[in-house]
Amino acid sequence: MGNQLFATKSVDKLMSDSGHGSGLKRSLGPADLIMLGIGAIIGAGLFVRTAAAAAQNAGPSVTLGFVVAAIGCAFAGLCYAEFASMIPIAGSAYTYAYATMGELVAWIIGWDLVLEYAVGAATVGIAWSEYLNKLLEYLGWHIPYQWCHSPFESHKLADGTVAHGLMNVPALFIIIALTLLLIRGTKESALVNGLIVITKVSIVVLFIILGWGFINPANHAVYIPADSTFTDSQGVAHHYGGFVGILGAAGTVFFAFIGFDAVSTAAQESKNPKRDMPIGILGSLVICTVLYILFAHVLTGVASVEDFRTQGREASVAYAIQTYMKGYDWLAKFVTVAILAGFSSVILVMLMGQSRVFYSMSVDGLVPKLFSEVHPKYQTPYKSNLVFLVFVGAFAAFAPADIVGDMTSIGTLFAFIVVCAGIWVLRVRAPHLKREFKAPLVPFVPIAGIIVCAAMIYGLEWLNWLRLAGWLLIGLLIYFGYGIRNSKLAKAG
Repeated sequence: MGNQLFATKSVDKLMSDSGHGSGLKRSLGPADLIMLGIGAIIGAGLFVRTAAAAAQNAGPSVTLGFVVAAIGCAFAGLCYAEFASMIPIAGSAYTYAYATMGELVAWIIGWDLVLEYAVGAATVGIAWSEYLNKLLEYLGWHIPYQWCHSPFESHKLADGTVAHGLMNVPALFIIIALTLLLIRGTKESALVNGLIVITKVSIVVLFIILGWGFINPANHAVYIPADSTFTDSQGVAHHYGGFVGILGAAGTVFFAFIGFDAVSTAAQESKNPKRDMPIGILGSLVICTVLYILFAHVLTGVASVEDFRTQGREASVAYAIQTYMKGYDWLAKFVTVAILAGFSSVILVMLMGQSRVFYSMSVDGLVPKLFSEVHPKYQTPYKSNLVFLVFVGAFAAFAPADIVGDMTSIGTLFAFIVVCAGIWVLRVRAPHLKREFKAPLVPFVPIAGIIVCAAMIYGLEWLNWLRLAGWLLIGLLIYFGYGIRNSKLAKAG
């Protein structure tokens, strides 16, 4: 048993298995992959987390938090790009861990990615519902409270009565709609995602260009605040200002970068994965980093930190436009549209990534066969999509929005650390393997990636460590109850 836990799957074996019975259709080019990456990256993080990090951690120096987060992602991205060019298989970090650190670590990462993709998609679906209501308010409509909130939420109405949530119908609707689109086909999903990406990036660029002229120099006078403590409205204390504040901001806005690794899950649907995967991963990361830093600089210049603390994170961008950018109220409405579009593409890519990770785990026998069964016509893992529709849909319809918190970020950082370590291990164990793309300066790049990602984890609240540990414990129970007995690698051995 001990040998099985740490048995690795050779790259040749991975490639051989991926060719047997794989009905996934190769239809994505480099532009599709870059759009896929941008679609996954630009979403809730940019519009919500920027204001949260400025208010709680770093003030205007949230831009430096973005730089730190981007550096960590760049190191991890280079490692992902090398793996994706060398092992162009659906499965992302799970597959890479299987090739370098063994079956147990691969399972832990595969289960960990459920936090990033499935639970993350449900969380973003809940946020999509909230912003749909904001958009409907502009039109004079609204969805009754009980039909857009979970049973665990309640709200005191203007007349003094208390409304209780029953079911978040809009959140469930968007999960169903995007799942059906994914089942219909990867190319069709990529086309819709591309249109969404063009819409939201255009609005982000518009805010940067128009907002630049409304920057108040007084808001940037103290760019890096002095070390202090800030207590939010929930009574939670945050380290504010200084270097630790910037690290905390980096850990908070890291959520805004989650998604570029989802490009690697589409490796078996890429026309030329060895060439196109590095382009998709690194290209989307560079474009989004530039947009993020410019966006954060303009937002913290137009509105003050006190605005973000008093007006709420969700309303921060619209509030800044309506209060300080006179004559551009229409842009606030466009921003709400951009947020909805951003959430939609994030959910789409997350649902796609989750089904592809479990596709690979199913091929290896660690989860049931139905997760790797491909639709005879559409050539997509439709049964896997339907299973996650039930799981993600139930979570989105009946769970409160804050149940996950920063779990998604810490789970992803954990996966990034494993991928960075994996590149180093494979360079030592198999230096002669053909690599279409090679991460530069190994072992410096993977070590730096591990250190920066670990530093961002340090900047997060300790409670997230407990949540991650509990989640991984559930995963280990499933592995030792099912996966270890059905592993194809163990049976072959």
